[in-house]
Amino acid sequence: MTKFFLALHVLAAIVAVGPVTVAASMFPPALRRAHSAPDDPDSRSTLRTLHRICRVYAAVGLAVPVFGFATASSLGVLGDAWLITSIVLTAGAAAVLALLLLPAQEQALSAPRSTGTTAAARLSMLTGIFNLLWATVTILMIIRPGSTTGA
Repeated sequence: MTKFFLALHVLAAIVAVGPVTVAASMFPPALRRAHSAPDDPDSRSTLRTLHRICRVYAAVGLAVPVFGFATASSLGVLGDAWLITSIVLTAGAAAVLALLLLPAQEQALSAPRSTGTTAAARLSMLTGIFNLLWATVTILMIIRPGSTTGA
C-alpha cells in the first residue's frame, strides 16, 4: 500500500503543484503586458486564465498532503525531522498561495492600470517565495536526511 500512496502523492504533486508554479510565474509578465496594452482583450483574458489555473490547481493540490500523510504513516516516518520540516514548509507555501498570491492576483485583475508595475513586482516576489518553498520541499523529499535508503 505504501508504493500506491507514494505514487499518488508524487502524481498529485506533479499534476497539481506544477501548473500552479508555472501559471503563477507567468502571471507577473502577463500583467506587465496587459498594463502596457490596456486595449488588448487577449492580455486580460490571459490574466484571467492564469489566475483560474492557479485557483483550480491550488484546490486540486490539497491531495498532495493527504497522500503525503498516508505515505508517511505507512512508512512510519511521521516523527522524522525532515518530514516535519517539509510539512511546515508545505503549510507555508499553501499560506503564501491562499493568503497572499491568489488575492494579489485578484486585486491585480481589478486594480487600476497605474498599479501595474508595483503589482507585478509584488506578484513576482510572492511567486518566487512560493516556488522556493516548493523547491525546498522537493529537495527534502528526495534527500530525506537520515534515510536508510542510502540516498
